[in-house]
Amino acid sequence: MTKKLVIAGAGHAHMLTMARLREFVDAGYDVTVIGPSEYHYYSGMGPGMLGGSYQPEEIRFASKLVTEKMGGRFVLGQVEKIDPSAQLVHLDSGEVIGYDVLSCNLGSQVPKEAVEGPLDDVYMVKPIERLLETRKRIIELGAEKPIRVGVIGGGPSAVEIAGNIWRIGQENNMHAIAITVFAGKQLMPHHPDSVRRRATNSLQARNIEIRENCRVGSIKKGKVTDTNGNEYLFDIIMVAVGVKPSKVFIESGIPTGPDGGMLVNEFLQSPKYPNIFGGGDCICFEKSPLNKVGVYAVRQNPVIFHNLLAALKGDALQPFSPGGSYLLIFNLGDDTGILHKWSIQFGGRLAFLIKDYIDRKFMRTFQALES
Repeated sequence: MTKKLVIAGAGHAHMLTMARLREFVDAGYDVTVIGPSEYHYYSGMGPGMLGGSYQPEEIRFASKLVTEKMGGRFVLGQVEKIDPSAQLVHLDSGEVIGYDVLSCNLGSQVPKEAVEGPLDDVYMVKPIERLLETRKRIIELGAEKPIRVGVIGGGPSAVEIAGNIWRIGQENNMHAIAITVFAGKQLMPHHPDSVRRRATNSLQARNIEIRENCRVGSIKKGKVTDTNGNEYLFDIIMVAVGVKPSKVFIESGIPTGPDGGMLVNEFLQSPKYPNIFGGGDCICFEKSPLNKVGVYAVRQNPVIFHNLLAALKGDALQPFSPGGSYLLIFNLGDDTGILHKWSIQFGGRLAFLIKDYIDRKFMRTFQALES
């Protein structure tokens, strides 16, 4: 009987596997890829799409097209539950897909519990494709009148989002956009002082208000209330607080780490269910939890590809090593950036150009599979 491989989520940790799906098909395995969209959007370029530096087609990978070109089957849908005993994946559409080996790259989401009531004019920074909807709405309102935008969060995502919303305000026919960042205790709290200063100076130089030592108590349509009871009115609110893994694993009874991500061992494999693998933001690495940064997903690519093929064949698995320090570059929205690695740290136009080059090169590698 033909063995079945199911790829749940065509995200960063599955890019190499997606590029080499043909090898699974040619080996006689049945391959199914599940995705919530026919495209996978690269999060590293998402703020740039919001600001207008990139068009949507520049930052996305055609998951459905590539899957079918490689001889696999693409299923549009969201994973709602996994039955690891019966080896079944349940989708929001009601479809149930069986597997012999399953690999999960379900990503992470901003918890919607942070918002009270409907999400009218309240936008989460993930999924990335919703940033395009956010951009359209800001332009629609900003073409009519001056608008106020609140950004909830003090990390790199909030900084990039605020900077790129400012960029929208520089476009033709746009009224002024007043932007307020609610940074909690402080802006960029987990980064060196020099990085924090550069980010703060960049935003403040563009009249973007940064509210530190100000914790948000509730978020509703048009209004943010801090924990002291102060209310702030906005036309649009963007929520860029810390992301959390999908709840699928907890609800499916699959062992998870403290953050709710699927627990995986050194082989990126569930210790309890050895035919389930995972990578990216949806996992918790058993040896040492990893930061939610794309570089780890990229580093997991060759290990996941090797181990999925090995699991199907019954061969030896390969361990994953997170590696050492990684490069961080933030897009500030005004064609400048902040670059940081080891003791190297600088800002300005060069930092943005380096990021732009790396990101475009990464996308070209996988977009080439579409042609």
